[in-house]
Order: sequence, then C-alpha cells, then structure tokens
Amino acid sequence: MSKVVLATGNQGKVKELAHLLAEQSIEIVPQSEFDVPEVAETGSTFVENAIIKARHAAKITGLPAIADDSGLEVDALNGAPGVYSARYAADITEGEVTDDDNTNKLLTALATTPDELRTARFHCVLVYMKHENDPTPLICHGIWEGTISRTKQGEQGFGYDPVFWQHDLQMSSAQLSREVKNKLSHRGQALAKLVEKLALATSSK
Repeated sequence: MSKVVLATGNQGKVKELAHLLAEQSIEIVPQSEFDVPEVAETGSTFVENAIIKARHAAKITGLPAIADDSGLEVDALNGAPGVYSARYAADITEGEVTDDDNTNKLLTALATTPDELRTARFHCVLVYMKHENDPTPLICHGIWEGTISRTKQGEQGFGYDPVFWQHDLQMSSAQLSREVKNKLSHRGQALAKLVEKLALATSSK
C-alpha cells in the first residue's frame, strides 16, 4: 500500500478521505504525524490554496501529497464565505473558530433571505503532487449543489453540513449516511476524478 500525506489538520477531512482511498491501496497519513506546521493559505482561489498546501507537505515529508481546499459558495452572499469558509467567523470569535461559529454566522447573515434565494454549493479542489517540485500536479474539482436551511439538522459530517439542504432527499448533508454522502458530495466527486487520473498516470508508465 502506497503512503501519501494529506495536507490538512481537519480530522473530518482525514477520516473522509482515508475511507474513500482505502479501496485504492493508498494509505492516507495526516500531516500532523510528521509535525508539519500549518502553512498560510494566501491564495485567492481554491486551486491556489490547495497547491500551496500540497507543496508544503511534500517538501517537509518527502512523500507524495494530497491537499484539499474546499468551501461553501452562497449566492445571496455574493459567493461568501468561499475560500474563507473555515475561518468565516474569525472576525466575531475570540480564539479558534469552530464549525458552530461559522454556521451560526451564516444563518444570521441569511436570516432575512427568502427560501428561494438560499441557493448554495460546496466546492472541493483536490491536488496531488508527486513531490514538492512537481510541474504537473493533478488537479480535480467537484461541485455539490444545495440550499441553506434555516436550522441545523443532523449529527453526521462536519463544517456546514447541518445547514446544507438536499431538496431531492429532504435532508441535510449531516443526515446522510457516509456511503450516500461520498457518492454525492463535492469531495467524493473530486476524489473519483483524482482516482481516475492516478490510475491513468500509473498505467502510462
């Protein structure tokens, strides 16, 4: 089983990606096991931030690296929180920002927004770099459409999952089983593309 470092400190992402990649004989090792410090996400796009994180982890560990940069885009908020999704509530929260802090700020910002205008989507960009100087990293993008509910529902998942409503299923993404979520989600979509690209890269050698 090949070993790849996952460039994130988010345990929810580690758990989700490790489960998804286990079938591909890829062992995901969180960067925390190598004491990789967090790197400043100075990019203005998900792609830029994912590349920054993957290159940083590959440089320090000497292993291939996968980085995930993802976030929520809400139409009524002109695309916010976007690349700032994980730290959306930093301006109103003392100390470390929690998922609840971010979700509560989002619900407050949308309090007067009609249901039909609460459309949103999750984006996930996955970047795979063979080494820190990889000139052709694999870049995969997944998008998951939904709306923002008025209350939190469900205990599964993390981040904004409790308020990300799936109209067809009549439940939030935090109420979905892991198997269903992995098939539908932005991360699941991006990962399916990455697995396909990794298989092609391996077969072409």
